[in-house]
Amino acid sequence: MSENNAVDLDFDKEHIWHPYTSMIDPLPVYPVSHTDAAHIYLETGEQLIDGMASWWSAIHGYNHPKLVQAITEQAQSMSHVMFGSITHAPAINLCKKLIHITPEPLQKVFLADSGSVSVEVAIKMALQFWMSQGTQHKTKLMTARKGYHGDTFAAMSVCDPVNSMHSMYQGFLPEHVFVPAPASSFGGNINHDELVELENSFKLHHHEVAAFIIEPIVQNAGGMNFYHPAYLKELRILCDKYNVLLILDEIATGFGRTGKLFACEHANISPDILCIGKALTGGTMTLSATLTTNHVATEISKGNAGVLMHGPTFMGNPLACAVASASIDLLFENNWEAQVTRLFGAMQHLRLCEELDAVENVRILGAIGVVEVKHTVNVAKIQRYFIDQGLWIRPFGKLIYIMPPYITSNQQIHALCNGIYTALEQQQY
Repeated sequence: MSENNAVDLDFDKEHIWHPYTSMIDPLPVYPVSHTDAAHIYLETGEQLIDGMASWWSAIHGYNHPKLVQAITEQAQSMSHVMFGSITHAPAINLCKKLIHITPEPLQKVFLADSGSVSVEVAIKMALQFWMSQGTQHKTKLMTARKGYHGDTFAAMSVCDPVNSMHSMYQGFLPEHVFVPAPASSFGGNINHDELVELENSFKLHHHEVAAFIIEPIVQNAGGMNFYHPAYLKELRILCDKYNVLLILDEIATGFGRTGKLFACEHANISPDILCIGKALTGGTMTLSATLTTNHVATEISKGNAGVLMHGPTFMGNPLACAVASASIDLLFENNWEAQVTRLFGAMQHLRLCEELDAVENVRILGAIGVVEVKHTVNVAKIQRYFIDQGLWIRPFGKLIYIMPPYITSNQQIHALCNGIYTALEQQQY
């Protein structure tokens, strides 16, 4: 590494705060020079197969020419303009596509900045929906344990109360209703007792609950829990029966990651409010959206406020909207379903890990592969090992997982799987 880059790393360590990292004893960071296709290249010369798709967003890989072209062309005419009392073709074109590909009842689109903000917007929608009708007692949310919905305050308040930040922010976060995490696994048999327990929670709390929020089929950062579609189908029935809105957080699961374009399709249901983000722009820049039904939007607009009380500065950013439209087109041009089916087959190589004593279980769905180990992983140690093997994988807790770009080759998937196997076999964690 050159002297200038060494100085930059010193500055980074001293001044730049990375996600979930101490400023006293930070995790090591690795300087990236460039990215391309399914690879990350380090300044130190390593070429790494990216198993994370930049936190699950870069579904087409990096520097895809069609996405670069969309950004370049849009930047030449208009990078940004306020969205208040102004509209533009990139936003309109994107929203047309979103309404077309999401479940049919969703007809209204609110464009926001990030996944967490889309959840904040969804929560506001649910609360205002009831306030606008003069219902003052529906002020809580109901959600399942093991969930994760973002790091902003309202989103944080519906994350798992044990494995998130509830204890640290107790007294500041709203207190909501938590039910047990879905326990019946995807591909297994549904335990009807848990559905009975779920309904009991509705019976007890529905009068104070505005909405139930959950990640459909896969609870991601809260524990990579793959659950049975029957749970989600029953949830839709109970929300209708007990007059509770259903918010589905598809920020991580949307755009094909679970083998369906949107994970709720596994249960053939649709939500009242839908949150999307991450892969929306193909991993090029931040953008999210919150979609809802005509009914919800109309009731909110009939209330005393007359409007939805939210409006981010960079709402409807033309650059982001243009590249998001291009990314959606690319999904279908590339036959995303065939891509994900191929990745699912290649990821079966992870099953080799089941023979290792350190492994609790292996689970694979769509383009998601998870190895759960029995003890918490030393992230710094195992990441250094992966880099030495030419891989980029970032575990958390007891979970070593991959959610790679859809363009990743079978050979590259096998390399990722072999790297995880040897890391565990050689106790590099």
